[in-house]
Amino acid sequence: MAAKRATIDRRRLPLNALRAFEAVGSQLSFTVGAQSLSVTQSVISRHIANLEDLLGQKLIERRPGGIALTEAGARLLPVLEKSFGLLETTVNDLIDAEEGLQRRLKIQMPPTFLQQVGLPMIHGFREAFPEIAIDIVTSETDVTGPFSAAVIYDQPRASDQIRDTLWMVQNKAVCSPELARRCAGMSLAEFLRSNTLLHARNRGERRDSVWRAFVRQSGISCPTDRGLTFDTGSLAVRSAMAGHGVALADTVLFAEELADGRLAAPYEQVQQEGHGYFLAFEPDSLAEDDIVAFRSWIIAAFSRRG
Repeated sequence: MAAKRATIDRRRLPLNALRAFEAVGSQLSFTVGAQSLSVTQSVISRHIANLEDLLGQKLIERRPGGIALTEAGARLLPVLEKSFGLLETTVNDLIDAEEGLQRRLKIQMPPTFLQQVGLPMIHGFREAFPEIAIDIVTSETDVTGPFSAAVIYDQPRASDQIRDTLWMVQNKAVCSPELARRCAGMSLAEFLRSNTLLHARNRGERRDSVWRAFVRQSGISCPTDRGLTFDTGSLAVRSAMAGHGVALADTVLFAEELADGRLAAPYEQVQQEGHGYFLAFEPDSLAEDDIVAFRSWIIAAFSRRG
């Protein structure tokens, strides 16, 4: 039987090796990890090898297509990301406080959510709490933490985070009012076959995944792997408003455009895709007054919209 490895107290934590693993593991790239720490790949590889020797198990495995985390690596990485993130935030808060800077929240929002409904709420919150500065990032520009809070697009699921449901997505086929008038009298299937389909890119999914689900739920037959694909739902809908085709739009995100007639939804079919928008926090962050204030403001703002 192998001898039991000695436990490690905080005085002996290999901080440089842990930082090296966090940098490589978060990007699944030795090159990017080394660049982020301004060291060579050989240095970062040596740190990770020493950490694996210390733990007695592999954290990263090399595969033909790149590298992947082992079970141990997948367990360690989120702990490091959260811990280093909390350290970074706390140190910067102390620096800001010493320099007399404002209290600060870092909020992550998907781009379309931010453009359509997020910005007015952020500005309203700032008017009510001018002493709190806010850094806003989108999931396209910064996919790592730490965040004070995040709006996420996801399916309902169990999570270690606290998640407040803002709303569940319901999509309709939308187009310009002129296109709707031109195609009046067509069935939904004929309408979709006759026009360009506009897609919003969903990371990790087929380009036409949402349209495929819409067609299936509507009980019609129509090819969906065609048309134009955009980085965000907002761009796809803007293209539809300009008369360039048909997009799928969530009735809450684009309620204003539908209400004032800039956007038409000529068919009643609604796709309930099982996804929604959620306001997410780490449980321990709700001990902070600024985050509690932000959470209460956003929930109240959505209640007023409903």
